[in-house]
Order: sequence, then structure tokens, then C-alpha cells
Amino acid sequence: MEQNLNWAGNYRYNSLEWLEPEKLEEVRDIVVRCQSIRVLGSRHSFNGIADTFGTQLSLRKLNRVIELDREQGTVTVEGGIRYGDLCHYLHEHGCALHNLASLPHISVAGAVATATHGSGDQNAGLADAVRSIELVKADGEAVVLTRGIDPDFEGAVVGLGGLGVVTKLTLDVVPSFHISQTVYDQLPLSALDGSLNEIFSAAYSVSLFTDWTAPAFNQVWVKRKVKTGGELSADPDDSLTDFFGALSAPEKRHPVPGQSAVNCSEQLGVAGPWHERLPHFRMDFTPSAGNELQSEYFVERQHAYEALRALDRLRDQIAPHLFISEVRTIAADNFWMSPCYRQNSVGFHFTWKQDWESVRQVLPLIEKELEPFGARPHWAKLFTMDAGRVQSLFERLPDFRQLLLRYDPEGKFRNSFVDTYVMAQ
Repeated sequence: MEQNLNWAGNYRYNSLEWLEPEKLEEVRDIVVRCQSIRVLGSRHSFNGIADTFGTQLSLRKLNRVIELDREQGTVTVEGGIRYGDLCHYLHEHGCALHNLASLPHISVAGAVATATHGSGDQNAGLADAVRSIELVKADGEAVVLTRGIDPDFEGAVVGLGGLGVVTKLTLDVVPSFHISQTVYDQLPLSALDGSLNEIFSAAYSVSLFTDWTAPAFNQVWVKRKVKTGGELSADPDDSLTDFFGALSAPEKRHPVPGQSAVNCSEQLGVAGPWHERLPHFRMDFTPSAGNELQSEYFVERQHAYEALRALDRLRDQIAPHLFISEVRTIAADNFWMSPCYRQNSVGFHFTWKQDWESVRQVLPLIEKELEPFGARPHWAKLFTMDAGRVQSLFERLPDFRQLLLRYDPEGKFRNSFVDTYVMAQ
């Protein structure tokens, strides 16, 4: 993959300079001398949120585990570490994170800054694990913000890259646990009428996949926390062959119809470590770049079924351009710029074929159908809402704007994306 392309290959960065510091002191020196700078993690954003016409600073080499504090129940890491590498370390030391995204290949700092999540009725997004962050401000000063102590904390964690370079994070950890995963085939959309909460609360994490060719979900991925005090064994519930009318798959599945399941996490009710089941894809499989686009919208959970019915009206427009769509729940958090700010949410995720001209025609239709439900877009994925509409959906955005001005008064960390969706009034 070219250095100036994102992971999917759909976005080319405009930076004039590319730097990869290895130490905090290098970061501070770079920030002081640069007039315009944006930070890159694993380049898994699909829009211009990480772009700049100045310097791009990659955290790829700031990827170490600094300390595991069992007494405090925390792990401190550098911002560029990827979840796959962190999870391997934690598992070896008998610890775990509460939640993971579908892909383990994304960086911790990048995922946190964009409110990237995971799944589960009781599981808030990845940022919810953050106990403290260290960031380098525009003047080169390194500051640490801590939950429950610093009043800027809840505004700064999901910072969209606008406050500074996040060089270090301290995350809450829990004791290691095991998960079994069973995939079920063909759940009718109508099964969610009156049972949506029961379906999504039936396990630690539940994901519904549909290609929108019919009013049904092709697959349901059910991740159950295993209750065992000794040898690994499947949860007793995994013996069930029926899940609200969907039947357990006789073999491993890939979410995208027709794709090989070899790169997917273990299924068929076989129990295993948390970090080998919570993601949909295996830690030791590095996805290649290209051939997909992504969008995602968040709706308050009480409106989920109505919103699904609204999307079902667009099946004929969505299906031709889609690889797969995933629906899952996320618990509320308190981060100002999170789409799940103070609302238990359902995320409607779309993995599109890489045909932006066609997708650009479909997204306004989706956004119009979801508008009555106050759907908020994922910051790092593709959407077509105008800036005024986006700003109206985030009630703390005016406070976040003032926070950016305090931390970066000259706009060193701002770019076209931040200026458009945050700073414009």
C-alpha cells in the first residue's frame, strides 16, 4: 500500500511531509516546529478526518506497552499500539479489555479518538476503557488528563485529533475471560418486532448481518461469555440450534456471502480466549487494503426497529452496492463527541463496494430515512450530511469547539474536516 493512501485505498492524503517519531521528545519537537499537523494511526478512516496539507505524524513506532498495574486494574500503552498486539500481551498476563472492534488491526489512539466501538448491550465503546490520556498540545507541552479529576477529560478523549498528539493512554482492564461464538442463519426482520431488546441482550455481544436483498438477516453472530471454572467448554446455551427462529450454521461463516471463513474468528460454539472471539476476524490475519467503503449511523436504541423498517424500504437502492451491513448495540458513554453520548445506541454499519459515485447517491437516501431518529454518523466513515445537520446532532459540540480553541488557538491540529464539521458556525 502506498504511504499516502488510507487502508482501503479510497482516500489519498495531501500531506507534504511524513514523520514517524519513536519518543515523546521527538513528538514535542515536531509539534513545536510544524505549522500544520495531523496524526495517523492505522489509517482505517475512510474520509479526510486525518488529512492535512502540512505534516502527517504517524504513531506506528510509538507502539509499546509501558506498564500493567494489577493493583489499579490498568494498562498504560503508547498511542500507536494496535489492539491485536495489546490483546496478546494482556492475555499472556491474565487480563482483558471489556470490548473490541471487529478488526484487531486498528490503533488504540485512533480508535479512541473517533469513538470506534465494539458490540454488546452492556458494553460501551472502546473509549470507555480510557482512565487517562497524555497528549502533546500545540505549544509542545505534554499534559495528562484523568477521568474524574480533570474537567476536560470527557471532551478530550474522543478528540477527533484536534487537541494534540495522544502519545499515551491508560486503560481499564478486567480479568481474562472466555467467549464461545455461534453463528445462526436467516433471522427474519419481523422477529425483532417486540423482541429486539431480548435478542440483543441474549449474549455478551450480538451482531446481525444482512445484504438487504430480503427483509431478513443472513447471519446472527452470538458471542457468549463462558461460565467455567476449569477446562474450556462451550456455554450450555450453545447447544441450542434455534435463535429466535434462526438456525445454527452447520459450518463456519464469513459475514460477506461467498467469502471464505478461514480468516474469521472461531465459531461453532467452541470456547476460546476473549481476544480470539470478540473481533470478527482473526488477530493473525492482516487484511489487505482495498475494495470496500464504509459508513455507519447510530440511533437511540428505543428507535432501532422503526429505523430498520425505514431502511428496509431502501433495499432495492442499497443491495446492489453493498457487500454486507451489520447491526449491533453499544452502551451509552459520556464523551462529548461520541455518537453514543448519553444514549444506548444501535449502530447501522454498511460495508460498500468501492464505487464512490454510486454510494454517494445512496447515502443521502439512507440519511433521509434515518433523520427522524436523530441518526449520528461515525466520524471516520463516509457520510453526506451537511455540516449544520451534523453539528445539531452533537449537543456538546459548542463546548468541544471552545476546548479546541483553548488547546490549539492557532489551529495547528485543525484541517478541512474539523473546520467544516466542528469549527464552522
